[in-house]
Amino acid sequence: MMVRRVTGSVLGAVAVAASIEVATYPRWRNWCLTWGATEEEAKEPLPGDELLADPYVVTTRAVTVGAPPEAIWPWLVQMGPGRGGAYTYDWIENLFGLGMHSADRILPELQDLAVGSEMRLGRRGPVLRVEVLEPAHALVSRSDDGNWVWAFALIPDADDTGTRLISRNRIALPAARTALPRLFSTFAMEPGSLVMERKMLLGIRQRAEGGRARDE
Repeated sequence: MMVRRVTGSVLGAVAVAASIEVATYPRWRNWCLTWGATEEEAKEPLPGDELLADPYVVTTRAVTVGAPPEAIWPWLVQMGPGRGGAYTYDWIENLFGLGMHSADRILPELQDLAVGSEMRLGRRGPVLRVEVLEPAHALVSRSDDGNWVWAFALIPDADDTGTRLISRNRIALPAARTALPRLFSTFAMEPGSLVMERKMLLGIRQRAEGGRARDE
């Protein structure tokens, strides 16, 4: 009986939290989609935008890194499952079988990325293929189904004291007969992606700066 009561209480709390999130999300959705980015950065065209002209959603998130683009680039190049990981919550990634193990050093053997290089996200996940590779400037990958374009851009400060690290996702939803995929993407995937991507951006900054991550 006690177990049932506890389980019921937990499920009830989850239901209430979900209801609040659904009710309030439209108010903070823009913040979620553009965390850390300026209004100009969110609107500015980036390499790879042309690869998915009509996305359902675009996220543009950013941090300032106290290091030049050349110091950040190797950490981006070695990202991926079976490679340098994603610098985020590995345990969450690995719940989905992604095999992520975030490196804490630059791995010379993983610095030979090229246009056309591929990596699969999990056993049944999409294949990401490198479409744009401009060293110390832009790295863009696209999924094999064409529904996801993920771009990183490195913009040096005017005084060359730091770099804006910008991550942009352009996502299209497959055609569906119901609204469920769209609702799931909006109310579950968008907030969830912020949690993971924020940790990733801060993790890259920590590593490129060679020190302790500071929060934002």
